[in-house]
Amino acid sequence: MDFAYPRPQLQRSQWTSLNGPWRFRFDDDCAFTVPAGIDSWPMQITVPYPPESKASGIADRGFHKACWYQRDFELKPGSDRVILRFGAVDYAARVWINGRLAVTHEGGHTPFWADITHVLDASGRQTVTVRVEDDPHDLTKPRGKQDWQLEPHSIWYPRTTGIWQTVWLERVPRTYVDKIRWTPEVEGYAIKIEARVGGDAADDLALEVELRHGERLLARDRYQVLEGEVDREIVLSDPGIDDFRNELLWSPERPTLLDAKLRLYRGNQLLDEFTSYTALRSVHILRDRFMLNGRPYMLRMVLDQGYWPDTLLAAPGDAALRRDVELAKAMGFNGVRKHQKIEDPRYLYWADKLGLLVWEEMPSAYRFTRTAIKRTVREWTEAIDRDYSHPCVIVWVPFNESWGVPELTAVRVQRHAVEALYHLTKTLDATRPVIGNDGWESSATDIIGIHDYDINTEHIRQRYGAEIAPEQLFDRRRPGGRILTLDGYPHRGQPIMLTEFGGIAFEKEPDPDVERIWGYTVAKSEEEFDRLYSQLLETVIHTALFSGFCYTQFADTFQEANGLLTADRKPKIPLERIAEVTKVSRTYIPGGV
Repeated sequence: MDFAYPRPQLQRSQWTSLNGPWRFRFDDDCAFTVPAGIDSWPMQITVPYPPESKASGIADRGFHKACWYQRDFELKPGSDRVILRFGAVDYAARVWINGRLAVTHEGGHTPFWADITHVLDASGRQTVTVRVEDDPHDLTKPRGKQDWQLEPHSIWYPRTTGIWQTVWLERVPRTYVDKIRWTPEVEGYAIKIEARVGGDAADDLALEVELRHGERLLARDRYQVLEGEVDREIVLSDPGIDDFRNELLWSPERPTLLDAKLRLYRGNQLLDEFTSYTALRSVHILRDRFMLNGRPYMLRMVLDQGYWPDTLLAAPGDAALRRDVELAKAMGFNGVRKHQKIEDPRYLYWADKLGLLVWEEMPSAYRFTRTAIKRTVREWTEAIDRDYSHPCVIVWVPFNESWGVPELTAVRVQRHAVEALYHLTKTLDATRPVIGNDGWESSATDIIGIHDYDINTEHIRQRYGAEIAPEQLFDRRRPGGRILTLDGYPHRGQPIMLTEFGGIAFEKEPDPDVERIWGYTVAKSEEEFDRLYSQLLETVIHTALFSGFCYTQFADTFQEANGLLTADRKPKIPLERIAEVTKVSRTYIPGGV
C-alpha cells in the first residue's frame, strides 16, 4: 500500500500510519457495547479497505449493522501530545484506547481525531478499538451511491462499511497549530491565512509564515497569536504587468502552487513547524459565464464516481489517485464532477498539483426527515471545512437531482432545505459558486445544471440551439420529465451547463463478475462508441447556450458500463482520440469562450 501523508495542507514529519492488518469481527445483533465484552476476533482485515471489498481480505457484501476493529501499536508517551486521526469511517464510530473511550463521530465521509496523550500506557504497548455502526437499510443518512438492496441495481453500487481512509498517529508539541485555512484574493494580489492554535494555553505566541514560488521568496512575515488565532492578509509584491502576474496564477493549464512553511514561536522558542501550500486563483460567475482568474472559462468536465473494483470507495493507494487525475487530463477534460462522494484529500492534492478542477458534491440521503437534514448539514459543514483551502475545488453541490428532497415542486419545507443548504454553503465559503440542486428543479443556485441523456443530437440542437430563447427553454423543455426551475425562481441570467449527458455503455471486454450492464445508450462496437461520443461532444461544445458540460462518465462502475475507461482504467478508445474530441474548439461562436 502506497499511502502518503493523508492531510497534505498541514503536513508534519512525525507521523505513523496505522493502515494494515487489524483484528475484525461483525456484530449483526449489536451484542457488544465495550471492547472488554468481545470474546473473540475471528477475522483479520486490511485497513483502510472496507470489509465489502476484495482488498480487505473479507469480501463480504451482506447486510451487517455493526462491526469492530482492533489493533496494537507501540508508542512511548513523551513530553509532547499524540493525536489519533481517521480520514473517514462509515458511518458512526466509537474509538477506545486501552479500553478508555477517546472519541465518537457520526458521518461517513469526513475526518475526526482525538488527543490520546492522557490514555497512553506508560509501557509503550497500546491498543486501539473501533466500533462502527452502519445500518445498511437506513435511508436518512448521507450514503451517496451505496445500495440499500443486497445486490447493486440500476445506478447504485456495493456498500462501504467502516474504515475506508487512512488511520494515522502524529506527535505534536504541547502547544501546536491544529488548523489553517487559505483564501486567495487575486484582485488584491494577496492571500489570507487563518490559523488556530490548540493544546496548552501559552503567552507571547507568534506564527511565522513563509511563502515561496520555487526558489523565489514571496513573503516571510510573523503575526502575533491573539486568543489562540491568527487572521491576516499577506499582500504579495505586485509584478505590475499581466504577463508576469499570470505566472503566479493557478489554472489547469498552469497549476502554480505556492509552497508554505509555518512556524509557531513562543518568544524566540520554536514550538511547532509544518509545511503547507496555497495558490492564487479566483472563481466567480459573471452574467452567463463561469470565470476563472477573471476570464471566461469553459468547463469541460467528466463525472467521476470514485470507485475501484477491488477497493470500492477506498482508493487502492496514492498512485491510483494520481493516475485518475492524470487520466482525466489525458482525455482532454479540465475538470471532474466528483459524484456523490467526498473524495480522499490526496486526490484533491494531485488535482491541485497537476491542474484539474473539481466540483464537490454531498452524498445524498434518500428520505426527507428532520434527522436526514440534520445529518446532511453537519457532514456537509465538515466537508467544506476540510476542503476549503484546495484551489482545485471550484463549485459546491449540496443536492443532486432532488435526491432526499423528492417533492420540491409541492412540499415547501423541502424547498426550504435546498435554499438553506445553498445559503449555509455561501456563508461558510463566500468565494465559490454553489449549485443548490443539480440537474433540475433549481431554486437557489449560481449555475443552472441540466441532466439530459438523449443520445439524439438533433434533439439536443432543438432543445438548446441558438433559435431557442432561454425563457422558452425554462417554460417548455423538461429533460427527464422534470421542470428546470421551480416556480418563483426564474432564470436570472446564470450560466447554463449540461452537467450530465452521454452515458454510452460499451463493454470492450465483458466483466465476468458483472452479470448485466447498465447505461443510457448501448454501443455495439468500438467504432459505434467513438461515433456516438464524437457526435455528442461536437454538438454540446458548439451549443452557445452552454458555458460548460460534464460527460457521464469517467470509468465503468460495477454494472454501469458507460465509462470512457473500463473499471480498471483502460481506455475503450485511444486516449488521444478522446482528447481530440473533448478539446475541440468553439472559438468561432460570437461571444463564446
